[in-house]
Amino acid sequence: MAFSSLIRIFAGNMKEVTISDAVLRKAAGEGMDAFVGAFVAAIKEAIGGELTNKTLCELNSDQITLLAWDALHEEVMNGGFVQLIHNGYGPFIFKNPFAKAVKLWGMRDLSKLVYNGHTLYAKYHEALEIDCTDEEFMALFEQYPEFDDLDDEFVEREEEWTDMIAHYIDEHIERFAKIKE
Repeated sequence: MAFSSLIRIFAGNMKEVTISDAVLRKAAGEGMDAFVGAFVAAIKEAIGGELTNKTLCELNSDQITLLAWDALHEEVMNGGFVQLIHNGYGPFIFKNPFAKAVKLWGMRDLSKLVYNGHTLYAKYHEALEIDCTDEEFMALFEQYPEFDDLDDEFVEREEEWTDMIAHYIDEHIERFAKIKE
């Protein structure tokens, strides 16, 4: 089979992500968080709300990177890297080319932070991924203080990084969704 035929077959399996112009304009008026969130919501809606191995194959690399950012952002802002790993997002963030992708988006410092997180993930993930009580989970934060600096840097730079992502999306909208009237 010719390479061009394979590309057509693969492209045919891609989900069409759409976002209405009205939703996009409203989100843009509300700020960068809402703008980024509108694209995250549109991608999630296109895949039925759940990222699985099957739906992962139906998205392009920028859409996957945006969903990874969303998971990273939600988990770290709510409970840090310990929570991210404990809740099962470690492989999605650290075993995929997320750090390389955000570096290609021009976010070198976020990429470095994720690579640093990968080092700690490789060292501690088995202990952090075990099922535990709420009390045992809370104790993990004291047991693994190496994550504190990563958490602090992420929180301090979150607004800057969200702004950079919003600008990247704006400059490459066609990679994220088709705008419908």
